[in-house]
Amino acid sequence: MKTSYDILINPIITEASMARVAEKKYTFEVAKNATKAEIAKAVEELFKGTKVASVNTMIMKRKPKRVGVHAGYTSAWKKAIVTLTAESKTIEFFEGMM
Repeated sequence: MKTSYDILINPIITEASMARVAEKKYTFEVAKNATKAEIAKAVEELFKGTKVASVNTMIMKRKPKRVGVHAGYTSAWKKAIVTLTAESKTIEFFEGMM
């Protein structure tokens, strides 16, 4: 059984994702096998007072990287953009980053 902490791995803090916070859209790195329904349930469970309107997911492909003569790839991961309803409470963690 997956817990909410197993589904939501990290928040994504980039310039583009922080610009979406004003629209109540929050970006997370999630488990690769997590479904949209599981992600929505995990957000509502971990952040009390939030109501999820929609979840958009995408697989971020691996990228080639080099460090000196050593070449390799970054690992592939899954990203979710969670949109909250208009009457929903905001996520305080992202508000502290602004």
